[in-house]
Amino acid sequence: MKSPYVNELEPNKLITTSFLVHSKEIRQKKSGELYLSLLLADRTGELDAKMWDNVAEVIDAFDRDDFVRVKGLVQIFHNRPQMTIHKIRRMDDSEIDFGDYFPSSRRDQDEMWLELRGIVAGVSNPHLKGLLELVLDDEDIAGRYRRAPAAKSIHHAFLGGLIEHVLSLCAMARLTAQHYKFIDGDLLLTGAILHDIGKIYELNYERGFSYSNDGQLLGHIHIGLRIVGEKLRELPSFPPALRSLVEHMILSHHGKLEFGSPKVPQFPEALMLHYLDDMDSKMECMRALIESDRQVEGCFTAYNGPLERSVLKKDLFLNPPEPSKDPLRKELPAMPAAEAPPAAPVNNGGPKPESLFADKLRQALQPAGTSEGS
Repeated sequence: MKSPYVNELEPNKLITTSFLVHSKEIRQKKSGELYLSLLLADRTGELDAKMWDNVAEVIDAFDRDDFVRVKGLVQIFHNRPQMTIHKIRRMDDSEIDFGDYFPSSRRDQDEMWLELRGIVAGVSNPHLKGLLELVLDDEDIAGRYRRAPAAKSIHHAFLGGLIEHVLSLCAMARLTAQHYKFIDGDLLLTGAILHDIGKIYELNYERGFSYSNDGQLLGHIHIGLRIVGEKLRELPSFPPALRSLVEHMILSHHGKLEFGSPKVPQFPEALMLHYLDDMDSKMECMRALIESDRQVEGCFTAYNGPLERSVLKKDLFLNPPEPSKDPLRKELPAMPAAEAPPAAPVNNGGPKPESLFADKLRQALQPAGTSEGS
């Protein structure tokens, strides 16, 4: 097991540990020399890092998505930890435990899979149930569905994130269908289970999270439609009108054209799916942002682009740490007595004391041979 993890780093300490390289940029100093700007990560978070010296020796020794062992000093820069790297080397896969570097769901993937299959088994509409079972019985789809993240970085961006997100939507779909009696619960559940299924092929998640070639060219909405279309060929009795509703829910689940939906939701279950999907993704985004934020001072996180705001760390706001007990807060040493500024003279209502300049000027203006007391 690697140690320390990102969330265990302390400032002003020299450490040696290992990371997965999320990004690598070669930049230029004002002097013209090159330096490396890296984003390093493990399963607990990400860390900005810079290598200023001896860059030529390592510039081609590793790349993005490689595992590296580094030695360096962690310091606080712009209210966030940053590492200055002294030494770095690429690690072989045999040296690492993949579980140390990839964030994953806190829930067991097999347990979540059994829960999902139980939900499908409870669908009463035979056509929708048949489609869902055909999709999930596919071994390749099943394996990927258990492991895939729900996004590259925005929400549920961890192994098992997709199925965790889908189970959350299914739970809310059931509650919603009970409250709004005109909602078709089976149709809403089908939309929840299939809306993001294209992400199992849109994303790569073997070493880091990135877009596949199909993800770049097509996107998960089109890939999802293709998966459903291929399975529906095996169900010739599936009602064409019901097929259009399922496909529309996949097409419209982002809600707006500017958010990537080819269509806007045009019936209640489609609109409900969009709102549930949007809410679940934003709540998970907030949870993860608060948990992983590395701001040293203050009770707000760094600005988050997808949420378009900083987020209050509520527990820290309600229960601020004692200054002396905060391990990241550095107390300034007391100023020695010899360096303390002299106390200002006290004026108890008398004439204001003259400045040295005023006293010299007054003496210079006195006639020769006179004194101040004459």
